[in-house]
Amino acid sequence: MGISLPGDNDFETVPSLHSKALRVNLNRNIYGTFAEIGAGQETVRHFFRAGGASGTIAKAMSAYDKDFSDAVYGAQDDGRYVTESRLRRMLQHETQLIEERISREKHPEKLFFTFANTVATIDFAKKFLGHGWVGIKFQVAPGEEYSEIILHVRFKEREAQLQQNTLGILGTNLIYGAFYKHDQPKKLLKYLYDHIDKDKIEIDLVNFSGPRFEHVDNRLMSLQLLKNEMTEAVMFGPDGYNILSARILYKKNVLALRGSFRPVTKVNMDMYQTSKDMFIKSGKVTEDKLETIFEITLSNLKASGEIDEEDFLHRAELLCSLGQTVMISNFKEYYRLVEYLNNYTKERIGLVMGVNNLVDIFDTKYYTHLSGGILEAFGKLFFKDLRVYLYPMIDKESGELVNSENLKVHPRMKELYKFFKYNGRVIDIEDYDPEVLHIFSREVLRMIEAGEPGWSELLPPGIAELMEEMNLFGCNTKMMAN
Repeated sequence: MGISLPGDNDFETVPSLHSKALRVNLNRNIYGTFAEIGAGQETVRHFFRAGGASGTIAKAMSAYDKDFSDAVYGAQDDGRYVTESRLRRMLQHETQLIEERISREKHPEKLFFTFANTVATIDFAKKFLGHGWVGIKFQVAPGEEYSEIILHVRFKEREAQLQQNTLGILGTNLIYGAFYKHDQPKKLLKYLYDHIDKDKIEIDLVNFSGPRFEHVDNRLMSLQLLKNEMTEAVMFGPDGYNILSARILYKKNVLALRGSFRPVTKVNMDMYQTSKDMFIKSGKVTEDKLETIFEITLSNLKASGEIDEEDFLHRAELLCSLGQTVMISNFKEYYRLVEYLNNYTKERIGLVMGVNNLVDIFDTKYYTHLSGGILEAFGKLFFKDLRVYLYPMIDKESGELVNSENLKVHPRMKELYKFFKYNGRVIDIEDYDPEVLHIFSREVLRMIEAGEPGWSELLPPGIAELMEEMNLFGCNTKMMAN
């Protein structure tokens, strides 16, 4: 059941949309429903035009009117239609109908599926480019439990018809991939862009579930979105399930802590807790409206030029075990992170960083690609009411405590630094734990590799035990005994 697809080797070609749709149609067992509401009603057209669709398409549903859509799928409590919960209702409802209406006794070999999307394309003012949810619920063996793939997309094209055409291509690729590439989820994800330029649509969330994806780690799938340049940032929660940035950040105050977390140490958690307390005490932030993010940049995941996926999962496991929300991004510069966060919330944003990170921010070499240089970057970085919470460090040579008062930036940047410092944009963390200032992740790893005792005491409670249990970062029982 294989087919030549890109990535298997350099000489294989991408199958046409027609051949993909036709192959699905000619499989006499694949049978299901297309439910496309809102502005996205293009996928089923590819299967109708390919030929042989009568044995594949049970129903093509287009509940464009909101009242009619509510009558079919139920009213949304929040009054919103382009949501994950709406998509899931559609998938569940149509799957249940096909199970009820098609006899398993009469058709024991049938593989049922439901493809659905709910989409809003660009508005008339062309200010909002649009987004949508796309998903498929499917079987690849008769009578088995359903597997599921759910995507969130953001449109980049500036014409509604172009967006609809792109969505139809994406939907066709998804259906084909579900049936013929489900055993290679990384390739399935990559092939979603067959016949689509990446500047046309962004996929910023994907979740796989069900029996065919029992061994798929959705955090790793998030990483693939970044590696394949399908999006700029992804987020997942403590449960490891990928979450949409727009949903979790909407109308929230955001506190972001960037680091390698390799592994997460007592210093990281002290930075987190002390800055969080200060952020809340600022008077404009309440804990119920606060989202804290532990961010790892893509460059921070690279070793010898390549991303070590096992190493990534080790860091993710530890942060998730501490109940943290994690963001993986390709934002090398802090101002890009702030720009991203500002896309989803208008509330206050705080950044937590160490002295070295702040010094780097004032290094002009990081902004040569900007026409406005460092001033342009700082205009974006310190947009609105942003605050930097600065964690001190001990100078190894002098033993002196370094904070915002005595850190050294480039002489040409001194006045710019003073401007932000004395306008309250850089705030020292004062209630820090002096007993943990000497801890660095790289030193912990060195101690583990050397078999030196005492490294477990440098980590938050329970982390060393988890590392031993799961053999993370090369930790094992023998090292723990040491």
